[in-house]
Amino acid sequence: MRTRNDVDREQFTDGELAALALAGRQTAFAELMRRHREPIFRLIRGYVGNPDDALDLVQECFTSAYLHLDRYDQARPLRAWLSRIAINKCRDWARRRTVRRLLFGASALTQAAAEVPDPAPSVSERAADKEELERLWRAIADLPQALKEPLILRTIEGLSQAETAQVLKISEKAVETRLYRARNKLAQYRAR
Repeated sequence: MRTRNDVDREQFTDGELAALALAGRQTAFAELMRRHREPIFRLIRGYVGNPDDALDLVQECFTSAYLHLDRYDQARPLRAWLSRIAINKCRDWARRRTVRRLLFGASALTQAAAEVPDPAPSVSERAADKEELERLWRAIADLPQALKEPLILRTIEGLSQAETAQVLKISEKAVETRLYRARNKLAQYRAR
């Protein structure tokens, strides 16, 4: 059952909630997290391919957003601002991962860990669907950064072409071209 405060928070815009959070109302930021955590998780999951790493990065994303909330322009969509933070966190994660691979040669171990099957029992059809979905997430995660980002923002998160261009700081035509290339690469991956 919802309280009166829950209903009131849902009536506020993201910009109003951000202003309330800046004024010290933690429940306002909690509402922003509730509204945006699933799309941000999907964005990050698509980028990194691993749900556990994605959860850690979602936490980093919202921590950073909270610490820098004063930089948010309330006239713009909060989802785009959060998506930008999430992409930056993913890029940092990818750089750290590359350094670790170079230093510790952990690529074989990482690949072996990614291939560990899910031990949960399920119907074979459901397992096949889950496996195909995991393959797709891995294929998306393996795309070059320039193709992965517009694909996730536009196709998975449903941002418009203009919003995607704004988040990535590229032209709308570049978004269109990169989407076309990303979809072609995914089609080639599925054909394997």
